[in-house]
Amino acid sequence: MRDEEEFQEDPLEAYAEEEVDFVAEEADGVAALRAENQELKDRLLRAMADAENIRKRGERDRREAEQYGGSKLARDLLPVYDNLKRALDSADEGQREAAKGVFEGVELTLRELISVFGKHAIEPIVPEVGDRFDPQLHQAMFEAPLPDTKAGDIIQVMTEGFLLHDRLLRAAQVGVSSTPG
Repeated sequence: MRDEEEFQEDPLEAYAEEEVDFVAEEADGVAALRAENQELKDRLLRAMADAENIRKRGERDRREAEQYGGSKLARDLLPVYDNLKRALDSADEGQREAAKGVFEGVELTLRELISVFGKHAIEPIVPEVGDRFDPQLHQAMFEAPLPDTKAGDIIQVMTEGFLLHDRLLRAAQVGVSSTPG
């Protein structure tokens, strides 16, 4: 009988083992919940950051569309400006007197176009003969040696360039000196 007693478990020991198993399961469950909670917090923070980035990008896109949205129309109007300017520059004094009304109309139209450009932050780039060539603002149409100039000096201006805010709409077309220094 004594052997039988040795094989019988103590009820308190069995209860203690069940309690340890239950506590271990609970600890595992709590750890899993904490890990899930941390993962959800991380996903929430990333989603909030993404939403903020999208908001900022949308605001930047809206600002750029507001500032630069008319650039295609502005580029299309530049040849009109050029033609009006050429019409005024091509006439001599006798032709201006003979068609005084027409030339006044062309001058008024050109002034109005310049005024509209100004309202929409379209600024002309007007290089002068003797200025240094700037590849950011000028387009070299030809290069020629010219006495009394340095290489890289502008020797002729064919057309003016234009900026829309800080963006180049069209580079000024110029001739550049290639005289060796």
